[in-house]
Amino acid sequence: MTNILFIGDIFASPGRQIVARHLKDIVAAEKIDLTIANAENAAGGFGITPQLADELFGYGLTVLTSGNHIWDKREIYDYFARQPRLLRPANYPVELPGAGVVVVKARNGVECAVLNLQGRIHMPTTDCPFRKADKLLSELPNDVKVRFVDFHGEVTSEKMAMGWYLDGKVSAMVGTHTHVPTADTRILPNGTAYQTDAGMTGPYRSVIGVETQIILDRFLTQMPVRMEAARHGAELHAVIVEVDEATGKASAVRRYTTN
Repeated sequence: MTNILFIGDIFASPGRQIVARHLKDIVAAEKIDLTIANAENAAGGFGITPQLADELFGYGLTVLTSGNHIWDKREIYDYFARQPRLLRPANYPVELPGAGVVVVKARNGVECAVLNLQGRIHMPTTDCPFRKADKLLSELPNDVKVRFVDFHGEVTSEKMAMGWYLDGKVSAMVGTHTHVPTADTRILPNGTAYQTDAGMTGPYRSVIGVETQIILDRFLTQMPVRMEAARHGAELHAVIVEVDEATGKASAVRRYTTN
């Protein structure tokens, strides 16, 4: 079996710090073979820099996924060519830097594919993620059975639709972006582990990572505000998936949380 740990959106310094404190212990206690995290909010809640990507890889993360905020820091653009284990959503135009899929070797020696896709409802305009998923999967070597998808989307219905669409085609599909963990963790009928959103790894004494009073002022006045990352109440939210590498089907999936 191959055990995969997927950490939900790492938000600003509180998110990075809690990963630094807990990741090695989680890997040891849960016998994790592959570590993945969404890191598009690692830099103060908006984007990621090369320095912070290196920092997160240094903690022991194998692959970093992302979403629409991956483009917030221009200095990350050239980094993609140097570090293929940082992904951007595959259904952005192919002319943009980076890629949305990578094959890596897990700690147990099993080759695993990690795919990053983005939804289109209430999100920037991108190519169809469903068709892009088909294309990426068709191009993977047949012997790479363990396949994990981070689907970065705004609405639950689109993420659920993608889960059903990929059921039996991938080992797991977990959603990101909303920073609110969902309680629908399960294995779909054809063997794909699923959760609509992994939640955020960052400051929960906040409104999805941002200082509470700033967001309250925005709702009360409808005036523009400067977003600032909150600092307190850090929690790590993740999903652990157990996959049979011979078939690529999930045999177990559960949520994991610590503070």
